[in-house]
Amino acid sequence: MAEATPLRIAVVHCTGGGLIRRQVSLPAPATVGDAIRAARLFAVELIRPEQLDVGIYGRRCGIGDPLADGDRVEIYRPLEIEPKAARRLRAEAKARVRQR
Repeated sequence: MAEATPLRIAVVHCTGGGLIRRQVSLPAPATVGDAIRAARLFAVELIRPEQLDVGIYGRRCGIGDPLADGDRVEIYRPLEIEPKAARRLRAEAKARVRQR
């Protein structure tokens, strides 16, 4: 019986200071949570993968979703401002400029 080829997974996380990218190798089958733990991006036990908003190639997924070789696991930051609020602020700023 042949040994399974390990999965090569990229784990990326955009912080305020820039992009962190780690390449991990995991035995199949592996999950998103396994990849995040293997990447060791966070101090142990301070942030649990279950608390994170994650995706694979831009599509949101769950921490228990399975991975395929070559997948990119993305860890998303919380929004700093809600999209509706940002649009409202831009519209107000534009209106102030027109009034001058």
